[in-house]
Amino acid sequence: MKRVVITGAGTINALGHDVDSTLEAMREGRCGIRQLEFRDVERLAVQIGAQVKGFSPDTLFNRQQMSLYDRFTQFTLIAAREAIAQSGLEFSGNMAARSGVILGNSGGGMTTLDENYRSVYEEGKNRVHPFVVPKLMNNAAASHVSMEFNLKGPSFTVASACASSNHAMAQAFQMVHGGASPVMITGGSESMLCFGGVKAWEGLRVMSKDACRPFSANRNGMVQGEGAGIFVFEEYEHAKARGATILAEVAGFAMSSDAADIVMPSKQGAARAIKGALDDAKINADQVGYINAHGTGTAANDKTECAAVADVFGTHADRLMISSTKSMHGHLIGGTGAVELLACIMALRDGIIAPTIGYQEPDPECALDVVPNEAREARVDVALSNAFAFGGLNAVLALKRAP
Repeated sequence: MKRVVITGAGTINALGHDVDSTLEAMREGRCGIRQLEFRDVERLAVQIGAQVKGFSPDTLFNRQQMSLYDRFTQFTLIAAREAIAQSGLEFSGNMAARSGVILGNSGGGMTTLDENYRSVYEEGKNRVHPFVVPKLMNNAAASHVSMEFNLKGPSFTVASACASSNHAMAQAFQMVHGGASPVMITGGSESMLCFGGVKAWEGLRVMSKDACRPFSANRNGMVQGEGAGIFVFEEYEHAKARGATILAEVAGFAMSSDAADIVMPSKQGAARAIKGALDDAKINADQVGYINAHGTGTAANDKTECAAVADVFGTHADRLMISSTKSMHGHLIGGTGAVELLACIMALRDGIIAPTIGYQEPDPECALDVVPNEAREARVDVALSNAFAFGGLNAVLALKRAP
């Protein structure tokens, strides 16, 4: 089996339009959650979100591309360009034939849906643009990345709600680990911050109207975000031979299903995924220094996740650092695990632990070191990235410091 390393990273999200600015915001504990700005926002009960602002797609894409790219695809391509440029890779010949794209996404072209439903039902129009379907389909971003970079190997999209990115990156890891592909482009994206997207989530009554406060006793719900995180997963010997800069090693993963409830999380399901990732990576529990938590800021999720961590790690749980960066960049649903992987890379590479901001009151059911409000310097050799989705779908990635 092949070792798998990360040789490129790219992002655009509410904290920054690239990796450097995003990590700087995480180090500073800056919040990207603000008042939402889009049509009919005043009709919503929830009017905050981690929206990407200062973004001008018409300066990055031509008119023909704009007719094909929903906002989530635009985010994906911007992040992919950064990641592949950092990796220094070019895809041609056999390399192109064997390399591919596996991305996570949950909502597809939600802004395209919103605009066209409004056009047909509110404005009474009888026609929509001929590219509506290829623009809104969940695999659009993966397809456009494959076309822009000449990636002719396995390419598809994984949709598993809030675990989509971690499931996608796990599949990409498996492709490289098993020798099927030397390089896979992976990660995820989402853009649900439009009237229809937020209105649908309001119905679940899991959204906060003021702030995301994971693990804090006075937490009152999640806050949506948008953006993309894209990575280059590469076979270690291939990367080493060409002198690539390695950001981190992907050591293992595990997935589980609660098989219990469509919305309520299960401690047992989460714990199986965490333990499975350690086993797959051949890592002892006491080697883990940092966990990027799913940490949505809902009452049920946070206490369930903390209980699962305590079960798996035992007494070592008290020495672990665990933080939720959703407090800063919001919950990107299908894209969230990809942006959160950046915090794991920062912990491993730079020795900086991103904080859980907005933390105000200790919760005895979340009695772990949640790195409250301020970043921390610490050497970390092993990190985990947790993702637990509606439907009881869990995916955990294990990472090590760059070899």
